[in-house]
Amino acid sequence: MRIALSQIVSGPRPERNLAVLREQAHRAAAADARLIVFPEAAMACFGTPLGPLAEPLDGPWATEVRQIAKDTGLVVVAGMFTPARDGRVANTLLATGPGVETSYNKIHLYDAFGYAESDSVAPGSKVVTFDLQGLRIGLATCYDVRFPELFRAHADAGAHLSLLPASWGAGPGKREQWELLIRARALDATVWLAAVGQADPAATGTLEAMAADPTAPTGIGHSAVVGPDGTVRQRLGATPGLLVAEISSDEVTAVRRKVSVLANRRLGRNV
Repeated sequence: MRIALSQIVSGPRPERNLAVLREQAHRAAAADARLIVFPEAAMACFGTPLGPLAEPLDGPWATEVRQIAKDTGLVVVAGMFTPARDGRVANTLLATGPGVETSYNKIHLYDAFGYAESDSVAPGSKVVTFDLQGLRIGLATCYDVRFPELFRAHADAGAHLSLLPASWGAGPGKREQWELLIRARALDATVWLAAVGQADPAATGTLEAMAADPTAPTGIGHSAVVGPDGTVRQRLGATPGLLVAEISSDEVTAVRRKVSVLANRRLGRNV
């Protein structure tokens, strides 16, 4: 299956970001992709007050994403913010398109490196997968990458591909951590890992996307597709770009025959 990773810079205005999503989805469809993945916070960048922007999954922003999916024939995965019961918001991935309609709320919140995502975001609790063209796909978000049990749960649920939209925080050593972690999670669970981050607003001069809060994670780029053996197959740099890659479930089967880390576990399974 052919997938597309769209590395963009989101600004604080959801309607402007939708225009970018629409243009990128049409490009992906022209490249014969069947799935396009946008970053975490595609709706609006971190550092923006999230409460006033949050919308339910049947609200106008998500409805427009569904229209983009319908117009292009793609399954679209995009990060947005939905209202939570306690007055905070949920950091939500919407997955929508032909035969697919589901969502995932980020489980592990970014309370690290001087930023407290949990101040405004409520955590999710459910592992989410969906099927597309015979391929089962798991959903994760950004800081989730530091927790291998989630990606093993995807594998236990039958997934051969995990999607990881992100808005990675910048700082010393953070790019190296990102690259190490995405490779490790693919190898831990012997899945394909499609990690798509926000492009670096500093590298692009997109000042609107650089939040007033200097600790807000606004992205560093370096999206990548990692094979089930932990090798990077394709990658982008810091600036915006569209990456198109082929995903093979047969390769997952072959790797799992050689590297039986899932079958050899002794500390239980997470499903």
